[in-house]
Amino acid sequence: MEQEVLIVGAGPTGLALALGLEKQGVPFRIIDRNAGPGTTSRAMVVHARTLEFYRQLDMAHALIEAGIVEDAVHLYKNREEVSRVPLGEMGKGLSPFPFVLSLAQDIHESILVEWLKSKHILVEWNTELVAFDQQANHVEARISKNGRQDYSRFAYICGCDGAHSTVRKQLDIGFPGGTYSQMFFVADVVNEKPFKGFSAGFRGSDFKLALNIRTTGNVRLIGIIPDALLDDGPPEAFAPLIPHVEKVLPVKVGAVNWYSSYKVHHRVAENFRQGRAFILGDAGHIHSPAGGQGMNTGIGDAFNLAWKFAMVLEDRMNDSVLDTYETERIGFARKLVSTTDRAFQLVVGSRTVRNVVIPYVIPKVLKSSKLRKEVFKMLSQTKLSYHDSLLSSGRIGAMTAGDRLPWVQTHDGDNYEPLKSADWQMHVYGKPNSKIKRLSDTSGLPLHYTHWTKEMKQKGINRDSAFLIRPDGYIGVAATTDDTEVITRYIRQFDLRMK
Repeated sequence: MEQEVLIVGAGPTGLALALGLEKQGVPFRIIDRNAGPGTTSRAMVVHARTLEFYRQLDMAHALIEAGIVEDAVHLYKNREEVSRVPLGEMGKGLSPFPFVLSLAQDIHESILVEWLKSKHILVEWNTELVAFDQQANHVEARISKNGRQDYSRFAYICGCDGAHSTVRKQLDIGFPGGTYSQMFFVADVVNEKPFKGFSAGFRGSDFKLALNIRTTGNVRLIGIIPDALLDDGPPEAFAPLIPHVEKVLPVKVGAVNWYSSYKVHHRVAENFRQGRAFILGDAGHIHSPAGGQGMNTGIGDAFNLAWKFAMVLEDRMNDSVLDTYETERIGFARKLVSTTDRAFQLVVGSRTVRNVVIPYVIPKVLKSSKLRKEVFKMLSQTKLSYHDSLLSSGRIGAMTAGDRLPWVQTHDGDNYEPLKSADWQMHVYGKPNSKIKRLSDTSGLPLHYTHWTKEMKQKGINRDSAFLIRPDGYIGVAATTDDTEVITRYIRQFDLRMK
């Protein structure tokens, strides 16, 4: 059987998949039709769950150092600040990264590319997938590199090649959804006034977003182009839009580094897998920019799939584990597109929501610490769970299999440090007994345990809980130290073996 995976597309999703496969020791080839990495900022927001994945690769610090931590959202009405929503306080205790990271996509990509280079892996630029055929035991791909075509065999092919995905189109997978009528703009500009950070501004029917980019003197601006400026199509330059922005937000636009207009789509592919072919990121789902979820969801796809490839290619689990990629990720994508669509329609369609609910009502509602935490969980994707997955079994206390392992600080660090192995492991919160120790010895599963504390109780973890943790940090089995049989059955069901 072929062992190499072909990754088509070297944006954040494809690069994250490459990093995940490298971590697992899976051979791969990553190609991209472009001449090199992107040179514009594009997606800006990196959420906590994505940083948790990068921590498993020991590289979260590299992204944080290159970005700007946005720990609050400032809300403006007619250029006057009316409230401040504290993101940092909302996520305190829920994640080692209780904030939104502002990081331009081109810088983000360059960090991932350099990380791969440090592992002696190069992206093949100017290299394009022409076509592929699936066979029983491999995929045969025709690849054009610098104008020359050749054929190569792979175990699997992954389309990380964007909304116009060649892989998805060749598979003839439908991409149902729609396109919003509004025309958006995005611009990166020099701001000549002091700027507090991540901001949302409202005035009449207009609203704009702004956040720091690269340095605190540069700002990303996002908004809808007014209909009055669309008579002859969207403006070719940003200049006509500057007065509209400066009426809504307390910024003073100087030099314009980049500007683009675009339409926003909301679509989810009918399938994320067909045989040995998989689609990830924008190839499988696109939606409104509400919440900055798009790029983060694609990176989540990549980390979900990478370890599953490793388990099958290394003969450590039966290949049914690959079926769970689509069931886990397509469900989340559909829910996300539906949620962001409703949020977008509310903001665009209701003056009351824009001018009253968001700037005045929501900040008051978020004074409730419980609601603040729930909002952070949703935005940061730390609430994402796989309860209905074939890989989820059991419940103990408030913890259900398929939940992300709650982050808990311990006397010598935290319970996420062992996740850097990106492999199966058992966690015990309390005192491990002879049963759980014996299971660890016979199965080869590493056993990590910590004394049970009140903080664990607050997070829904019962004393003497025993969790079988997946390589991506989600709970595969939720049990107790006295009920190891459920973990044993799980190991047998999936033929799980350790290295």
